[in-house]
Amino acid sequence: MAKSLVHFVTPLHENTKRDYVARVTAADKSECATIAKQWGKEYWDGARKNGYGGYRYDGRWAPVAAQLIDYYGLKAGSRVLDIGCGKGFLLYEMQKILPELKVTGLDISGYALENAKDEVKDRLDEGCATALPYKDDSFDLVISLMTLHNLPIYDLQKALSEIERVKRGDAYLYVESYRNEREKMNLLYWQLTCESIFSVKEWHWVFEQFDYSGDYEFAFFE
Repeated sequence: MAKSLVHFVTPLHENTKRDYVARVTAADKSECATIAKQWGKEYWDGARKNGYGGYRYDGRWAPVAAQLIDYYGLKAGSRVLDIGCGKGFLLYEMQKILPELKVTGLDISGYALENAKDEVKDRLDEGCATALPYKDDSFDLVISLMTLHNLPIYDLQKALSEIERVKRGDAYLYVESYRNEREKMNLLYWQLTCESIFSVKEWHWVFEQFDYSGDYEFAFFE
């Protein structure tokens, strides 16, 4: 079963300001969600209503990278896979700290990969979390941030099984969740791509049912 609740990204998440009501009332949210789920330019670098509103490198992932390296005891030659790596900013920061780290990223968005950080672009693959193109026991650490909740539960099971298959060491997931009705409503207002809208208890059930053995962290919308 899942191991430990960790707090690598929560400070960064809590530092982002969000107007939940405006998100759901300022535009046709169903249209925005349809655009977002194409994972193209509009999602990454278009209007905020359709996604990130411009996902550019600004160094914000450096503290998270340092914590991951320290917590999991990564060293020269360690192999790391980031599922849903986007433009590769986190992997870039990790390799910047530990140049001999062997990083690999996977994302479904061809646009994100085409616009990835040049320093790691050749280490990024286009693909899906449900069918990882890597051999068994390939990675010392498998991470996935703000990605797996975008899968319906039947694909979530496949993705968690794939993580268990390719890791030979640790794993860490960061997914959206809620602890009360206010957080649930804010999540519903804010999300564009989330398919598995689960409470903390439901995520624990998923981890147990699908034999996920790594660490986890939740993004709450307070």
